[in-house]
Amino acid sequence: MMARKQATEAPAVSNGSPKKRSSADSDDHDVKRPRLQESTDKARWRLSSEGGRHTWHYLEDDEATKQWPQSYADKYFLGMPLELPELPKATNPLDAVRNGLTFFEKLQLPEGHWGCEYGGPMFLLPGVVIARYVTKNPVPWYYATEIKNYLFARANPVDGGWGLHIEGESTMLGTTLNYTTLRLVGVGADHPVMVKARATMHKMGGAIYAPHWAKFWLTVLGIMKWDIVNPVPPELWLLPDWVPIAPWRWWIHMRQVFLPMSYLWSKKWQAEETDLIRELRNELFVEDWNKIDWAGNRNTIHPNDNYHPKTAFLNTVNWLLVNIWNPVFRTKYLVEKAEAWASELIDMEDENTDYSDLAPVNAAMNTVCCYVRDGPGAYSVRRHVERLDEVLWVNAEGMLCNGTNGVQCWDTAFAIQAIMDAGLTEDPRWRPMLIKSLEFLEDQQIRENVKDQDKCYRHPRKGAWAFSNKDQGYAVSDCVSEALKSVIILQKTPGFPTLIDDQRIFDAVDTMLTYQNPSGACSSYETPRAGQWMEVLNAAEVFGNIMVEYEYPECTTAVLTTLSLFKKHWPNHRTAEIDNFITRAVKWIKSNQKPHGGWYGNWGICFTYATMFALESLASVGETYENSKYAKKGCDFLIAKQREDGGWSESYKACETGEYVEHPTGSQVVMTAWALIGLIKAKYPDIEPIKKGIKLIMDRQQPSGEWLQEAIEGVFNKSCMISYPNYKFSFPLKALGLFATRYPDEKVV
Repeated sequence: MMARKQATEAPAVSNGSPKKRSSADSDDHDVKRPRLQESTDKARWRLSSEGGRHTWHYLEDDEATKQWPQSYADKYFLGMPLELPELPKATNPLDAVRNGLTFFEKLQLPEGHWGCEYGGPMFLLPGVVIARYVTKNPVPWYYATEIKNYLFARANPVDGGWGLHIEGESTMLGTTLNYTTLRLVGVGADHPVMVKARATMHKMGGAIYAPHWAKFWLTVLGIMKWDIVNPVPPELWLLPDWVPIAPWRWWIHMRQVFLPMSYLWSKKWQAEETDLIRELRNELFVEDWNKIDWAGNRNTIHPNDNYHPKTAFLNTVNWLLVNIWNPVFRTKYLVEKAEAWASELIDMEDENTDYSDLAPVNAAMNTVCCYVRDGPGAYSVRRHVERLDEVLWVNAEGMLCNGTNGVQCWDTAFAIQAIMDAGLTEDPRWRPMLIKSLEFLEDQQIRENVKDQDKCYRHPRKGAWAFSNKDQGYAVSDCVSEALKSVIILQKTPGFPTLIDDQRIFDAVDTMLTYQNPSGACSSYETPRAGQWMEVLNAAEVFGNIMVEYEYPECTTAVLTTLSLFKKHWPNHRTAEIDNFITRAVKWIKSNQKPHGGWYGNWGICFTYATMFALESLASVGETYENSKYAKKGCDFLIAKQREDGGWSESYKACETGEYVEHPTGSQVVMTAWALIGLIKAKYPDIEPIKKGIKLIMDRQQPSGEWLQEAIEGVFNKSCMISYPNYKFSFPLKALGLFATRYPDEKVV
């Protein structure tokens, strides 16, 4: 058997010598790969939005393109010229707001919300493509073509690999999975992009150095053997709820990923072997495939992927599972019982989301599970494949996979608040846009808890809003808060209809109150069900803080500001509980402040993002620079990070290291807006640094009223970055609007 190589002793560069074969023209049994084109005609793409569900359509028929003309939004997302006239140059911040809204209004979709890509992670698209390949539902040629174009565009310009996210260095997770994806959609192994990527992959040691999630997908494809995948026994789901490590206690994303993963691991299912799979066995490894020690390489991980190395405890647990549990105690009866319960939990997830599922990772895995269990013609498989289209997005570079099925409710809420902070909600010019936004939020409010809520371990959600849409249906504390805040703002503005009655607003508040923990802080999807000690079982390697729910300043501040607003209009609803909630939340926010004065952001980059929300929440209870040492310290932290040009610039590296890191490209419009919002809300007394920041935002505004995309804005689990393209509209508009309303007579330019 081949001895396991160490990551520090990776073999030298090798391009491999794959068979010279045009994979784009071959048929593998009954799994057909699409015939690739150089590019598609961007003028034929259309975005459909029905019920908040986004799907991209390619119109191959000329008559269809005439019947369904492209919108401004379609063209903008695709990077096509809009040919808009130049707007009068803004001479003050409020004019800049109006120019920005004039542009942003054109991107509003017919249902009243704003769409955008939600990309960044480079491990999402492979799961969708692999799931379709192994279930014999290959992507159509136009999808395949634009997937190829996107991955080509996002290859590292130096070494040709792919990272965990679009701004990260090459990793084995990104490189092995995206190389495989390109082969599955029809790119030949001899293409220069593939040769370069393969050389990097081989230099890093070959696919055996990939982390757990990559090894899982490559094993499902049949490129690896199940022995290389660390055990994921579904018997864990049979543990009584009182057991400290029972899966229902894990973070929702972790348990919903490991649920279908455990089902497939238990079945040891692999896709039909095809010529392409055999070719990939030759291409992805440095060693002779037939001589690889699969079991000996379970824990072989390249350093670039090993952000959270497996603990000694987890390695011991895995050893016990492999060497004692599996051969001695894993009886057929127990396996069948565990698989049946896992299967039922998968069905409940599918039913509660109409097969959208929590996110693309578990949606792709659930698709394969249904194929294995129900067969290729089953409704469950067909519906899954349909809904997988909703996470795909086309931009100027090609087709990518979003982190969820959209950002619809979240972005719409922030757009409304930006207009409110500019004092423009009563301006009849913007009323049609705002009424459509209110109608969308009314339609997307979740009216009931999920079926079998306790049985499938779901948190209450009645009256809530999801991050994307009600089909996906997962309530998140800050999503509920920002949407409800926006509804209250509009419905309490003269001239706006009351679409959501008091009882539905009370439902939302009642659900928000369930998110507070004993510490006073709020979590995201549900209250924590176990402590941070559970991270000793983190098997994902590429992420940190992934095993359980955590307490987040962004979530806590969002609920706090919304409850503070709610109290002003409904002072008699659960008054004592809300007052107690606010008191405890404020106390926790203060305790969560870092010694330097900032707050660590878990969902945006990083200290700038969370400090904005913290200062805004303190202001909502009357604590500002003048009367609060916490607000003063937060403002002083932001001021200390302001750059000479008046802007702020923070790198995603801050999320990884926990220390403020400057972005190498310089000031960012979005981060500048975040800092200014915090300073203005906290009533920072010196106007000059604020004016400098406002001027930078105004100077970056384009003649059309838009702002251009700069560095990535979002993050999750410390190490993976994710895009929020609409932030470059909502937050600059909010900062400009706040300045204009607080300093109406100040000249900036």
